[in-house]
Amino acid sequence: MKNLSTSGVVLSLIAAACPFTASAQGSATDEIAKYRQMLADGNPAELWEARGEDLWKKKAGPKNVSLEQCDLGKGAGVVKGAYAELPRYFKDTNKVMDLEQRLIECRTKLQGLTHAEAVKTPFGSVGNPSTIEGLVAYIAGESRGMKMAASATHPAEKRAYEIGKQMFFYRGGSHDFACATCHSASGQRIRLQQLPNLLDKKDAQATYASWPAYRVSQGEVRTMQHRLNDCYRQQRFPEPGYASDSLTALTMYLAKNAEGAVYDGPALKR
Repeated sequence: MKNLSTSGVVLSLIAAACPFTASAQGSATDEIAKYRQMLADGNPAELWEARGEDLWKKKAGPKNVSLEQCDLGKGAGVVKGAYAELPRYFKDTNKVMDLEQRLIECRTKLQGLTHAEAVKTPFGSVGNPSTIEGLVAYIAGESRGMKMAASATHPAEKRAYEIGKQMFFYRGGSHDFACATCHSASGQRIRLQQLPNLLDKKDAQATYASWPAYRVSQGEVRTMQHRLNDCYRQQRFPEPGYASDSLTALTMYLAKNAEGAVYDGPALKR
């Protein structure tokens, strides 16, 4: 009997297993899609949207006023379609802001909260809900069915986009990872989780236009800030500052890559 080298045996086993591996991966993807479809009609994110609307209209803070005069970029109090056009440049602050940054600005300037009070509990947990996550869910939901159209015409917006692009490809941390390590090629996955290629227009649109989202595994609605924060954690990077300009820049890059997508969130995620 002809002897086979160790490497030959290994290669033969891998080749034999490949069809079954591909089949298993495809089956898992299909089952996850079915699972999401079954839950979609009763997305718990609707509860966060309702709570967020109440928070938007509720008088609060030392000044005892609501957020109904908050300008999200389309005029004081206008929420319809606002999320679809963020991040954007705001003249009153002379900077590009995402939704969470803008809400912090309104809560401090309109309601009189301190910055520490305005950013308290940015990410909620069972029994400890986040005001910001509720507000984001409500405001984002008011862009449902509209096309994502973040602006990049102002010099500050162009600069934010370029910074965000650099951040996407920047490698570092103990694992020498970048956002691009997981999200710049098609067909990649971690365990059963498909990894969207955010350089591919279709993938970028489907991904970005579904956040914020209710995460079944966490029992909470999570915002884009939380999603990016978690990505950095998994890359073994230092945790980014909440509502920092750097995360807004990265969000601007992702938003522009998803331009033209019809917003379909808050969605449901695993």
